Amino acid sequence: MSFGEPNNPYGQQPQGQQPGYGYPQQQGQQPGYGYPQAPPIQQPYGAGGYPGATMEMPGGVKSARVILWIMSALNVLGAFAVIGLSFTLDSELANSGTSSAEADAFADLGQGLMIGVGIFSLIIGALGMVLAAKFKTGGSGVRVCTIVYASFMVLFSIFSLPVGIISLALGVLIIVFVAKADGAAWFNRQKQQY
Repeated sequence: MSFGEPNNPYGQQPQGQQPGYGYPQQQGQQPGYGYPQAPPIQQPYGAGGYPGATMEMPGGVKSARVILWIMSALNVLGAFAVIGLSFTLDSELANSGTSSAEADAFADLGQGLMIGVGIFSLIIGALGMVLAAKFKTGGSGVRVCTIVYASFMVLFSIFSLPVGIISLALGVLIIVFVAKADGAAWFNRQKQQY
């Protein structure tokens, strides 16, 4: 073997190459070489990774909040419509010319029942608006109350099923969006102290 022979391990190496011992040298990152890449680390406290860091509201929770606002506004509008309709019904029965005591008692009972349903719908709508407003700052109590509220919405929608199919579907969506893991993480997050 001569000194300049390429197979001579003690010979002079060509310029630009490193010695052939040790770990193989890589020009770029090749899959399969080196150590495996670590999985990404989930930050327990939100985006910043420290207590008090701001966290963005998940999309499902935002959707549940919008659905709550819409359904609550429709409840309030429906309440005012039912109460207004009860007074219209009373004036129509008074102008119909029937003067029997039974017709007057039935009209009063119908008007009182419609006003009661309207007030109940007004209270339910206001409760939904309060829950939707508390999504930004509320804790796990807001989450539980929202699930219970949506469950009652689903229950009452079943009783009025041909008409209540939309409120049934929206109530189920609210329950699903708030009960998911990202919804639980949103409502159980650590709040900033001001």
